[in-house]
Amino acid sequence: MTVRVYLPTTIARLAEEHAEGAFTVTDDVVVLAAGDDDEEAEYDALMTAADASAALVAGPGRRVVVVAELDREPETGWTIPLKRVVAVHADTEDRPPGADPDDDLGWFATQEIPHLV
Repeated sequence: MTVRVYLPTTIARLAEEHAEGAFTVTDDVVVLAAGDDDEEAEYDALMTAADASAALVAGPGRRVVVVAELDREPETGWTIPLKRVVAVHADTEDRPPGADPDDDLGWFATQEIPHLV
């Protein structure tokens, strides 16, 4: 059984970790897992991770959420290899102050990460 996890991040951190080929779970990253396999639970986890990403950005910028499938939920200090990442969700442009927190994110395949950053 796999667990789909949602890791909030920033464009700068996405660029660094993509270059390293892995994503590290740190204390400032709240890893979210969908409570269920249904689309609504996954969407809720994604949007909660997007809110956490907005807090990491702390100003104008893009929300970014890395989605990975793992054998179990990760712990602080875990390194998630790029091959476990199934997608990235991100704003398609910088968000202005006061932007609607419920705006949907764009979907990007892992091959598109270099173009995103």
